[in-house]
Amino acid sequence: MPGVLAGCTPLPVIGLPIKSSELDGMDALLAIVQMPPGVPVATVAINGADNAALLAIQILSVKYEELREKFKNFKKQMAEKVYEKDKKLNDKLKNI
Repeated sequence: MPGVLAGCTPLPVIGLPIKSSELDGMDALLAIVQMPPGVPVATVAINGADNAALLAIQILSVKYEELREKFKNFKKQMAEKVYEKDKKLNDKLKNI
């Protein structure tokens, strides 16, 4: 559990709740976000491993500028993909 780890280290901890029970991961999410004062745990969405990895990269990019630049480029590429999808959708809608 990330809370136990966060209680034992001064390093940042990212909690990743996993959907693995009848409660659809809500139990894991609540266990991670309800940490006592002084024991912070960063938390991402249920089954949000991609965002957990990206958050780790952002944390590391505070020290490593090359990671920061790669992350900026990644975000720019994501935005370009959204624009492309939006254009395709608008083109389809014009033909209806």
